[in-house]
Amino acid sequence: METQSDRYKSRVGTVCPRDCYDTCFMYVHMDDNNEPIRIEGDKDSPITQGFVCPRGNADLRRANSDQRVLYPHMRRGSKPRGTFERISWTEALGILTKELTRVLSKLGPDSVLHLDYSGNQGLLTEYLPQRLFYALGSTETDYTICSASGHHALSLHYGLSYGVEPDELQDMKLTVYWGFNAAVSAPHLYALSRKSREHRGSIIAVDPRRSETAEAADLWIQPRPGSDVALAYGVMKHLIENNLVDSDFIYKYTSGFDNLRQEVSMWSGDLVKQYTGLKWNGITDLAELYAQLKPSATMIGLGMQKSLYGAESVRAISLVPALIGIHRGFYYTNSKGFDVDIPYLIGKSLAMKDTNVVSQVALGKHLKQGEFKFVYIYNMNPVETLPNQQAVSEGLSRKDVFVVVHDTHWTETAKRADLVLPAPTFLEKEDVVVSYSHRHVRKSNKVMEPLGESKSELWVMTQVADKLKLKEDWLHEDPWRAVEKALGNAFEDGTPLDLEKGKTLKLRMRPRDQYQTPTGKIEFYATKAEALGTTPLPKQGPLPLDEGFILLNNAIAKYTHTQFRDVYGPMPSTVLFNLEDAKVYGVRDGDMVELFNEFGALRLKALVSSSVPRGVLWSPRECRDLDGVPQNAIIPDTTQKLGGGSTFNTTIVKVRK
Repeated sequence: METQSDRYKSRVGTVCPRDCYDTCFMYVHMDDNNEPIRIEGDKDSPITQGFVCPRGNADLRRANSDQRVLYPHMRRGSKPRGTFERISWTEALGILTKELTRVLSKLGPDSVLHLDYSGNQGLLTEYLPQRLFYALGSTETDYTICSASGHHALSLHYGLSYGVEPDELQDMKLTVYWGFNAAVSAPHLYALSRKSREHRGSIIAVDPRRSETAEAADLWIQPRPGSDVALAYGVMKHLIENNLVDSDFIYKYTSGFDNLRQEVSMWSGDLVKQYTGLKWNGITDLAELYAQLKPSATMIGLGMQKSLYGAESVRAISLVPALIGIHRGFYYTNSKGFDVDIPYLIGKSLAMKDTNVVSQVALGKHLKQGEFKFVYIYNMNPVETLPNQQAVSEGLSRKDVFVVVHDTHWTETAKRADLVLPAPTFLEKEDVVVSYSHRHVRKSNKVMEPLGESKSELWVMTQVADKLKLKEDWLHEDPWRAVEKALGNAFEDGTPLDLEKGKTLKLRMRPRDQYQTPTGKIEFYATKAEALGTTPLPKQGPLPLDEGFILLNNAIAKYTHTQFRDVYGPMPSTVLFNLEDAKVYGVRDGDMVELFNEFGALRLKALVSSSVPRGVLWSPRECRDLDGVPQNAIIPDTTQKLGGGSTFNTTIVKVRK
């Protein structure tokens, strides 16, 4: 009779490290030759729940893709043309260190740019390799491309930005997905919230587009893009003026309520409607649900805050749960609630050097101006993922800049490099991944040998440090000992040594009723706002109603940023067009339309739809147009005032057939 150990002896546990809320625990099944053949979700994981998304299902195909970088390559000829010639690792490391030494000696560390993001969020992949660059004192980016402005926004009122835990979603009476298409972006968190319906929990979607989440919600609220502050004030107005707030909670745990009450009193129903385009009774319906259905979770989307007023929107939305007596009743990300010593891991607290920091959102301008003569890129595809793509591409293609790309695949960025190095996928190495939503952590095991001559990011950094004869002993610290120190007392049910041995652990979370603000309370009226150059209360900005169309973009199910194009093919080169707008412009379903602004133009296939309101267009995030032009060719590199975050979803375009 087959036992459970017999059934499971041919599988290896691993963890998805992608830039995703869910951080799934997975098992890879092996054949008789110990080769991986199939991936399944861990049934025992309270988050993964036994299933994986389309990306997880395709990971083995992506690892074995014909677009993998398998060997070091050196460019022969000019950028971005020319060809690549395979070279040895000895040659590659020699060239790399020679060019790096030349720039350091002649121009100094400010002329060296280290550029990465979250293509793989493993501690040994994303974080520990950064020690080399902190030891060198090279220029860093501010990591503002995704969530930075929302974190700054929440810090004004709550201190740190952690909140609701995903495990709690199944017990909520009300879950509000505000600018958060969780059905696609966080399918496991979304599945947990759907379980709440077993005890009559309700799911609300607030989104300008009828997304997959909005389609399945119990109530869909469709405000104009960028009007979220007005909508939140409308909800708060109804709660306050109808005595639906928790007065005891407000007295004990908050400050600045009188200031907030005065602000919302100035928002009439007509003014809220003017901004949002919503009827007042629709807003009061949402407020009543907040008041009646507790506990609730307000899930604030990262994409929603990638707009000109994104930080202001996050601030306003987060205050709604506080009025009805819920400690941190929002979810944004929970990384700030965990005790993980990231400065130690990356070497920032070890090097103790002042470094030059530049905007990641506006990096194209710096690159185009030739501010850096040596650029090292890993874990990121900036040519397609950063705004103002033309400037990024031109900057990396300059003759006087030497570009090194260490990646798993031949991305558009790799094709503009001078030196390309092969990296292993997460299936080909050990690591530890800490989620930015849930608290569950386990070791990610290697399930296959590195293909070709792939070498890990950490191996390359160590080799370069040796060749440069850098003296810092922490550059050679054993990786697992570094992880042990960074995680220290981070777990509530074990130690990093237990993790290394294969045990699944749970991170400690900072107390929900602890607020790291100057008053030690939730601050409706943020006392440190003026010092940061912003208003103590959230401010609704003017909407660009007559300047053209607002172009929105979101992730679609089969892709994580630009990953998985080699498996699923190109993203659809499409744009959703409102029915009435289509009539005005004479656009029919399937017509080719051109979207253009001062940055460039895209040619896309129009899909006439009722899913977007008038004046709004929607296209899959980071798609290419019918001529292969990246979407970010028309996305501005404007930064938000608070936090310096991106403004992807305040892109204004005009349209012609």
